[in-house]
Amino acid sequence: MTSCSHRMVGIWNVQRYETVTPGQQGVSFKNIGTIEFKGNGTGEKNLNYSVLGITRNDHVPFKWKWHEDKYVSIESEGSDFSKTWIIIENKKKFQKWKSTDGTNNIQVVELKK
Repeated sequence: MTSCSHRMVGIWNVQRYETVTPGQQGVSFKNIGTIEFKGNGTGEKNLNYSVLGITRNDHVPFKWKWHEDKYVSIESEGSDFSKTWIIIENKKKFQKWKSTDGTNNIQVVELKK
């Protein structure tokens, strides 16, 4: 972790989580819960949302790493958030990240303190 990564430490509200497939209408969720980043490189998620009538509860602990203000990696078994995210906006109280699920789906997450 770099010194700038310490801005991630704390509890963040997941203000928006969006999944987009090119050529199709995307699915966007607002205020789905919180993610806590701890200074020791671990964290906890408290997320709840429904996709096509299927409720997702993501309360799985995770490990995280900050990579040169460009990427953040989250490692967590069975979580949609477990992947490397590209940092689009990196502000003290607002983060915007993008990633893909390895197919045609793009995820965008916005975090706010």
